[in-house]
Amino acid sequence: MTAPAAPAAPATLVVGEALADVVVTADGEAAHPGGSPANAALGLARLGHRVELATRFGRDAYGELLREHLTGSGVVLAPGSVGDGPTSTARAHLDAHGSAAYRFDITWDPAPPRLPAVPGHLHTGSVATALEPGASRVLALVEAARAAGHTVSYDPNLRPALMGPPEAERPRVERLVALCDVVKASEEDLAWLCPGRAPADVAADWARRGPCLVVVTRGADGAEAFWSPDGGHRVPGRRVPVVDTIGAGDAFMAGLLAGLLSAGLLGDRAGRLRLRAATRGGPAFPEVAAALGLAARVAELTCARRGADPPSLAEVTRAAAVG
Repeated sequence: MTAPAAPAAPATLVVGEALADVVVTADGEAAHPGGSPANAALGLARLGHRVELATRFGRDAYGELLREHLTGSGVVLAPGSVGDGPTSTARAHLDAHGSAAYRFDITWDPAPPRLPAVPGHLHTGSVATALEPGASRVLALVEAARAAGHTVSYDPNLRPALMGPPEAERPRVERLVALCDVVKASEEDLAWLCPGRAPADVAADWARRGPCLVVVTRGADGAEAFWSPDGGHRVPGRRVPVVDTIGAGDAFMAGLLAGLLSAGLLGDRAGRLRLRAATRGGPAFPEVAAALGLAARVAELTCARRGADPPSLAEVTRAAAVG
């Protein structure tokens, strides 16, 4: 008798900005697909997961670049994601020494996203949770998702150039943290948001506010996970050849979600309970550690090539086989 197939991992809805990163030099300009939530959606799709992205971009050349980039890797665009306005851009002007001065032209005014009828997972973060009028819609969606039994993850991925001072941003960020099951933030995020406090202390405090898992990424020094009460797990960094670090944090987020979703630790209330039990020494803890390891591997492979270009599942499997 053939063994029954393992149940498919829950589908994921990612809500957030997709934009064109435009690099301008004396020789001209080049555009690359970007946007933190869009990068995470792309990475998750390339790892074999079902992903829908609720975003907003135009029908212009930049928008076509984004559409081909995302749908070509299996990301499904939610209805209303393509509109008549211009596509948002982050324009970096490079001088002769390679130093960049940035100018953002970002509008975040998406169609109100809808939750799937069947509980699954919701991911959001960055500009989508900070820039109005869309930020209020995203917060309402997170609250609705939580009430309906979906699990939720959040990556603040802060953009100070588009924000007020840290003391004005902290209440909004911490409100979202308290509503989420998984939170990932970089040391740079936490140092800017909570000056004078050690990032590890901030993450441990966040873990006591509601999330099952809070992860701080430390670049080449790896990452550290925190959970309540006062638990944690260290993911050591590995020295690997680096082309650039663009999109590495988003790739880490995608790998972490892929591992947790595949292990049945996200997707509905039962998944949430399993994740919380696992981080308290339950039988699924090895799956949490494996998801953190997968996240680190995906980020490493992204750093080994130019731009936000996360690996496929096959590439991750080959890399793991060679150590």
